[in-house]
Amino acid sequence: MKIMTTHLRKLVCAVAIAGTAGASMTSFAADCPIPSNLRVVIGSTSTGGDTYQNSSIVADHLAEKLDINAKVDAVGAMAGFRALDRSRNGNTVMIFHDQSYLGNLYGVNGYDNIFEKYTVGPTVAINPGNAYLVPKDSPYQTIDDVIAAAGEGKEVRVAIQPGGVSEIGFSALKNAVKMKYPGKESNVVAVNTGSQADKNQLLFDGLADVINGSVQANEQYTRLPSDDQKAMRFVWLTARNDTIKQTSEEGMGKTSQKELLQYVNPNVTVPQNESENFTFDKEFFFLYNKDMDPKIVSCIDNALKEVYAEGEIQKEQKKSFFIPNFKPSSEAQEYLKDKRDQYAEIIKNIK
Repeated sequence: MKIMTTHLRKLVCAVAIAGTAGASMTSFAADCPIPSNLRVVIGSTSTGGDTYQNSSIVADHLAEKLDINAKVDAVGAMAGFRALDRSRNGNTVMIFHDQSYLGNLYGVNGYDNIFEKYTVGPTVAINPGNAYLVPKDSPYQTIDDVIAAAGEGKEVRVAIQPGGVSEIGFSALKNAVKMKYPGKESNVVAVNTGSQADKNQLLFDGLADVINGSVQANEQYTRLPSDDQKAMRFVWLTARNDTIKQTSEEGMGKTSQKELLQYVNPNVTVPQNESENFTFDKEFFFLYNKDMDPKIVSCIDNALKEVYAEGEIQKEQKKSFFIPNFKPSSEAQEYLKDKRDQYAEIIKNIK
């Protein structure tokens, strides 16, 4: 009888705990005025790129935490901004990256000042793979060689997609030449093009000396033999040293973390000003309609804070070569404004 009583007490206790947990989860969702069906637009039209991949990971975890449905919609930047403009009730949010403010700095049509027109939400991840590459048989062994060549009067053609993430490293390179060799920065010439495949083709055809690429997209070409027309070498990764150190030791493909660290500051330096070197992490974050209920902003902050505290999302992000990077809205807003202002200074210096 005593044994049965003990078992009964344990059963009642277990049911009570389960009920409390369920009530807590229900209360968490109930206290949040977010719609039950959330549309997450992204600034890319590709469902195979890093923006979609990262946004899907975040949206899935957020939906589970809030007990809602969340659908990622790859509509592209302009359509994404317009969707935000129409959504004051919070049924549409956006996940994008630094392109959202860089486009405005570069004067790209359709890119408004996000810090004035929208509410900047939390950061969620970094893509550490932004890179610059040369043909494997290039005379430029390092990014210093590229800067020196431009300073000595040689034209260096750099293939980029203008107006954003692809161009900011080019701007930094041009700024570094101006600092070291005043008046010679015009020797760093942009070859404006579109997709990564287009940039790669310019390198294959000898129409560019350097291209902007990524670890994810271009690592495979760095493993080709030197006599292959498509063989490339990394000369610079723009990510911070600490960011690359957070990747797995295996790195990406067959290029280890140790090898990737050879291409970041301080092993590779591109001066930004007299006291610091340029770095750039491609960071993903939420954007909201300016008039959206602040309670929804707070709700998403709190939900993501719990998600990141639990630790599972980090495992998924790192598997896909993303670095987890949660900052709540208030912290993210100040951090991204400061980042924007630093890059604005570089762009201003080379105009």
